[in-house]
Amino acid sequence: MKLVTFETRDGARHIGAMLAGEQTLVDFTASDRAPHLGDMLALIDGGDAALAQARELAARPRVVRKLAEVKLLAPVPEPRQMRDFLIFEQHIRQARATRNRLAADGQPTDPARIKLPQVWYEEPIYYKCNRFTVVGTGADVVIPGYTQQFDYELEFGFFLGRRGKNIRREDARGHIFGYCIFDDFSARDQQTREMQGLLGPTKGKDFDTGNAMGPWLTTADEMPDPYALTMVARVNGKEVSRGRSGTMHHKFEDILVHVSKDETVYPGEFFGSGTVGNGSGMEFNRYLKVGDVVELEIDGLGVLRNRVVAPRP
Repeated sequence: MKLVTFETRDGARHIGAMLAGEQTLVDFTASDRAPHLGDMLALIDGGDAALAQARELAARPRVVRKLAEVKLLAPVPEPRQMRDFLIFEQHIRQARATRNRLAADGQPTDPARIKLPQVWYEEPIYYKCNRFTVVGTGADVVIPGYTQQFDYELEFGFFLGRRGKNIRREDARGHIFGYCIFDDFSARDQQTREMQGLLGPTKGKDFDTGNAMGPWLTTADEMPDPYALTMVARVNGKEVSRGRSGTMHHKFEDILVHVSKDETVYPGEFFGSGTVGNGSGMEFNRYLKVGDVVELEIDGLGVLRNRVVAPRP
């Protein structure tokens, strides 16, 4: 299923699933008053039984709405936790090579000559995101007033469906509830500055509307191979990035094994892939401006579309 969270015309928040053709959706919340059909976290918490009921409603819809008559929100408007990883080697190499080229400080400018720390190859590195700044497709993304280098990031990730601790790799896939597109918007000049302080990122990532997700959450059963996906970014209708999910160095199973070491992880937590190679403007010294429309498209996960706007007075 392609699960969605949306607002009706009267401002009420419901959940449901896209129907064939992706122009209509079944409204779970209006169809049944069961608590686990009231919001996406409740559905995830409800486990297999709740998901089975959702499938039944999707197969035999009681309340159907036109997509044009509702406002899609992020599939999970407020995740329980968010982690974003750095697992695409090409992205790191190209970003650092471009930075070195602009600095003209004698550091390598050929991506192939960029040396990554050994720890990067040994374990998936991540930071925790601001879970209160999530927006969905169609939402305006506000450029922070302190940046001149505003960037998109072509990513996707998964939501956890089961609680776990010290998860074994062979069991990891069974903990995944579903997948969605993620655009980790970034203030690159601020990010570069603050990380010289040996911690972070902080304000390079943390600002209102900075974490875009959507347009829907594709359940794991409809994504048999998350490592065979084409990932494309467009700005104002022009393709600017293209990559493949299979080029990640650490797989999602490795991520869950690492994070759950002596730490309990919970349903409703989000784990981001990090930026695919070629998947950001930073790699090419090309940044967003006010009015740009960014579209991220990934096989089976739809199109996440956001417009970049100026800071409000």
